[in-house]
Amino acid sequence: MLSYLADFEAYFGPLRLFRYLTLRAAFAGLTAMGIGFIMGPWLFAKLRALSAKQSLRTKAEVGELAVLHASKSQTPTMGGLMICVSVVVSAVLWARPNVYVYTGLLVYLGLTVIGFIDDYLKVVKKNSDGLSGRWKLAGQGLLTVVALLLLLTCPESAERMRELWVPFYKEVLWSQMSLFFLVPFLFLILAGSSNAINLTDGVDGLAIGCTVTAALAFAIMAYAAGNTIIADYLFISYIPGAGELAVVCSALLGASLAFLWYNSHPAEVFMGDTGSLALGGLIGMIAFMVHQPLTLIIVGGIFVMEAGSVILQVGSFKLRKKRIFRMSPIHHHFELKGWHENKVVIRFWILSLIFAMAGLATLKLR
Repeated sequence: MLSYLADFEAYFGPLRLFRYLTLRAAFAGLTAMGIGFIMGPWLFAKLRALSAKQSLRTKAEVGELAVLHASKSQTPTMGGLMICVSVVVSAVLWARPNVYVYTGLLVYLGLTVIGFIDDYLKVVKKNSDGLSGRWKLAGQGLLTVVALLLLLTCPESAERMRELWVPFYKEVLWSQMSLFFLVPFLFLILAGSSNAINLTDGVDGLAIGCTVTAALAFAIMAYAAGNTIIADYLFISYIPGAGELAVVCSALLGASLAFLWYNSHPAEVFMGDTGSLALGGLIGMIAFMVHQPLTLIIVGGIFVMEAGSVILQVGSFKLRKKRIFRMSPIHHHFELKGWHENKVVIRFWILSLIFAMAGLATLKLR
């Protein structure tokens, strides 16, 4: 919205600065961070007053882990609302509206609603079940269809969003993906990234800290995809207008840093599914729109590790009646091995940064 101030540069010269994507991205991050710091204490106080506490699993369900996390029982959840407001308001203010921005924010808001319903049911029912997995997948499927309708009916994006690009290859691999492939492909990206971050959100600061590195990586990728000179130099897909997603990623980065301030150990608030489901979906949607869906596997290596550990654990137990890890997701395995929660988080942050840099390296290695 503020980008349109550049149209009045004839009346006041410095307004031309609002044309620059880098400036708007920087201010989007600062704005989101500011909103988070202003809104956070008020929202968290309200959540505590409403006793919006997520019921933790019992010792009968998770054994020793319940003892390790006993002090978290009074911590409020639904902190993802702060991230949502910060990202959406900042993105609306600083991004120049186009189909990519609208689609990303629509998916983000839709998943925030699904996550909020899940958290609300957990708080009301005082158990850890919440919304059934079937309904979550149905919501993610509906958002997949809506997102594709927006992207494929808009002339600005219709042709580009049918292209499939892969890391380490200089040209488009598939120029006209059919709907029979495109729908399940995007659903797999949205549902996979959404649920992977949800699984990662198990200890203080872990999921949001890894989100910071992923948001930074995709901000750079979005900027490169929207710049014809950089895209041509790197042999990646040039997508006119996709650079505005760098503003959205910057807003996500700023909001995540503000939330991390309160979510670091010992956490004053949890993001809940209100935050984790939506964050994963937004990152997955952005990765798809900038033609880096498979690079998401590299950038989000921590999230892949977490989801993969659950799949391996469940598969091993069903097939062999034996567990591979002491507990999944894998961060709980290290906790039960005796690692302090902070050690788990910081080491996973380091790995997350390495994965993000490896993902960015694929832009050049073609």
